[in-house]
Amino acid sequence: MVQKAKILLVDDRPENLLALEAILSALDQTLVRASSGEEALKALLTDDFAVILLDVQMPGMDGFETAAHIKRRERTRDIPIIFLTAINHGPHHTFRGYAAGAVDYISKPFDPWVLRAKVSVFVELYMKNCQLREQAALLRLQLEGGGKGGVAGKESAGLLAELSARLAAVEEQAEALSKQLDDDSADAAAVATAAHLERKLTGLRRALDALEPGTGGSGVSVPSQN
Repeated sequence: MVQKAKILLVDDRPENLLALEAILSALDQTLVRASSGEEALKALLTDDFAVILLDVQMPGMDGFETAAHIKRRERTRDIPIIFLTAINHGPHHTFRGYAAGAVDYISKPFDPWVLRAKVSVFVELYMKNCQLREQAALLRLQLEGGGKGGVAGKESAGLLAELSARLAAVEEQAEALSKQLDDDSADAAAVATAAHLERKLTGLRRALDALEPGTGGSGVSVPSQN
């Protein structure tokens, strides 16, 4: 049974959290609520998340400050953050969001379908990354325990091919997304999202290539899940 990804929803208004849950429920993932920046940071201490939807305007610790804390922690610094805001102070305000580490910056009211589509991309990447880590660990064990009549070698070759195929599927999705952005003359937010995906996929492909025979794959390090 495939484990569901966790999505962190951060907003001080209960009605906004309820709306986000209604929009994202179709993804069939685990939605975790946080009503403040402090509560969000507490949740991040114990759980791994595929993506964070973070409201900018909150009393006390606002979205920018919360994001800064998230990016300073080694455990959480690579988790994608999508800022949600009801205000628009122009390019400077948007730039502050990206400077704080966001991969996207969406103004309210937003298109529910667009938000769901953006979140689903990060969930898919997270799930594929988790699968890659788990199977890479299994492959290492097989490589280290090789030499038993060639059986381990054959199993390793088959598993490596499966890993490559799974990653290729994600790479194909990312390529399609990039082409769509080119066709639509997308804004900086969408371009930033695509760039984030490209960096993570490149890291995953390098890790997989390092597992090829003759490259010392048993000691390779697989990138973080986000």
